[in-house]
Amino acid sequence: MTDSANLDLVRSIYAAWERGDFTTTEQLHPEIEFVMVGGPSPGTWTGLAGMAEATHEFLSAWEDFRAEAEEYRELDGERVLVLIHHRGRGKTSGLEIEGLRTQAATLWHIRDGKVMQLVAYWDRDRALADLGLEG
Repeated sequence: MTDSANLDLVRSIYAAWERGDFTTTEQLHPEIEFVMVGGPSPGTWTGLAGMAEATHEFLSAWEDFRAEAEEYRELDGERVLVLIHHRGRGKTSGLEIEGLRTQAATLWHIRDGKVMQLVAYWDRDRALADLGLEG
C-alpha cells in the first residue's frame, strides 16, 4: 500500500468519526494494539474486542462526542499522524469539551492496508514530543 493510500485510509476513518460513527472496523487488523496516552482513561488494549471495550468506556462519559481532524501528516511509509480536536459534552458535568481547547493527536501504524496500531494522545504536545516533532 502506498503512502497516499495510507493517508486515504486514515481520512476515510476520520470521515466516519466526524459523523459520530465509531463502529467501522474493516480497516483495522484483528489484533490491533490500541493505546490511549493520557486523558481520562489511559491504557493499552489488544484486538478489536479490546479496542471496542476501551472506546465504549470512553464514549459512555460523553454526549455527541466527535474527533475532528485538523491536519494529516505522513511520517513515513507506515505511519500517519493526525492533529485533532474533540467536541462533545460531559454526560455528568454538562461541560462542553470544546471549552477545554482539547488539542489532541492520533498516530496510525498501517501495514498491508490494515491499521496495526492506533495511539491516541489526549495532549498534542506530548505526541509531537514523543515523535521528535516539537516546535
